[in-house]
Amino acid sequence: MTTTIEPELVRRAAEGDRAAVATLLSDVRPGLVRYCRARLGRIGGAYVTADDVAQEICLAVLRALPRYREQGTSFAAFVYAIAGHKVADAQRAAVRAASVTVTDTPLDRPAAEPGPEQQAVATDLARRLSVLLDRLPDVQREIVVLRVAVGLSAEEVGTVVGMSAAAVRVTQSRALARLRTLAGDTLDEVAA
Repeated sequence: MTTTIEPELVRRAAEGDRAAVATLLSDVRPGLVRYCRARLGRIGGAYVTADDVAQEICLAVLRALPRYREQGTSFAAFVYAIAGHKVADAQRAAVRAASVTVTDTPLDRPAAEPGPEQQAVATDLARRLSVLLDRLPDVQREIVVLRVAVGLSAEEVGTVVGMSAAAVRVTQSRALARLRTLAGDTLDEVAA
């Protein structure tokens, strides 16, 4: 959701206009996929879980849409509030499932997929970034994910987290500075 959704489109979709619902979902889904992939990462070398959660969010938005009323809350805030809950549910489920060890070995690998070495490097880099993000306070982490991974504007993120756009920019700047300090040379080792 990198662009602002037109209130008229949301109103028509909430009233049951099928064409408006289809347009609304096609506008919202790419940002939700990016958000889920940024928050949940790859599991078993793929984004299947994150993509499934994004689909669940779309369904939850559809179910909640008739009850949506713009009363000081933007549609982006409405959607990302739902997304935040669904991602948290998925994270809790992943923690519970972590106690069970499952090996996932793909038998057929598509030609366009990176080889084992590239996957290992990318997975290690993603793990290191995730560890660094986890060391940020919740609000800073959420702002970095929404601004950098999802691509929302400072105004949109401000609506989601309940801050002004200026405060979002300041918090993002502080979070990125903190990440640079925490990272040190650890990320450079992977890039070399």
